[in-house]
Amino acid sequence: MNKIKIFSGNSNIKLSKAICKKLKVSLGRLNIKRFSDGEIFVEVDESVRGSNAYVIQSTSGPVNENLMELFIIVDALKRAAVNEITAVIPYFGYSRQDRKVSDRSPITARLVCDLLIKSGIQKIVTMDLHAGQIQGFFDVPVDHLYSSPIAIKYIKKKYKDFIIASPDAGGMERARFYSKKLNDAGLAMTDKRRPGPNIAEITNVIGDVKGKNVILIDDLIDTGGTAAKSAEALMKSGAKSVSMFCTHGVLSGKALENIDNSCIDELIITDTIDNQEKLKNSNKIKVLTVSNLIAEAIDRIRNNKSISQLFS
Repeated sequence: MNKIKIFSGNSNIKLSKAICKKLKVSLGRLNIKRFSDGEIFVEVDESVRGSNAYVIQSTSGPVNENLMELFIIVDALKRAAVNEITAVIPYFGYSRQDRKVSDRSPITARLVCDLLIKSGIQKIVTMDLHAGQIQGFFDVPVDHLYSSPIAIKYIKKKYKDFIIASPDAGGMERARFYSKKLNDAGLAMTDKRRPGPNIAEITNVIGDVKGKNVILIDDLIDTGGTAAKSAEALMKSGAKSVSMFCTHGVLSGKALENIDNSCIDELIITDTIDNQEKLKNSNKIKVLTVSNLIAEAIDRIRNNKSISQLFS
């Protein structure tokens, strides 16, 4: 693998090292520092001429810092004469702004995609986009990975007599997929309304959850407000227990407090976002790693093999 180079921004170095360990390569050497006024400086500390470079960087909080760091790393590699640059973005920030929500609002997800391409990225690898149509915002190949094989394996091993639920109508396609893969488990949904950003109202439960262990499925969990209210509504409708799986643990604001005080028995997330420091005192949250999955995807990309076979 002398022609492949893997580099990491500061957003999730632990995941990057785990991916490199799986691929049996060393993490590329970058000198990333901040000037006193906050400007980011990046220097590549090894020869990359003619190599195919993979840059691993989740654009999680602080999202603008991590995005800018990614842009500058890519520019530094491009000017160091790499052959090709692939951005591996396990969590894609701004993905919730995928459409206009009012007459004079932006489509920021499209703007970020344009900036990524302009910076010099030639391929994208990402995971569980909030809105699948964001793939169409890119004018370069996008490999969209799914955490479902990891989640399904864990659920099969731990849970019995369960049904799958979605916290809103928009997530029903995802919930239906999990239900099919889990031996046609039952389906339910909570009816959610959003009167404002990060504010959710749960008005109804659709489906029979009485006496069942319910597993809520979503792509991400942010403040935890929706999750807590969905779990409460499910328990009031007769559910035996409520657990939840989300690929991306954004966990902003009072998320940990909201989860700890909720009736959710277990929240399962992945390490697409580095929450190591946040979760030191949390007993409800289980973290599964996506490092093997991403490493396998990178290996398949460099060998021109099918990615879809990972999820068939």
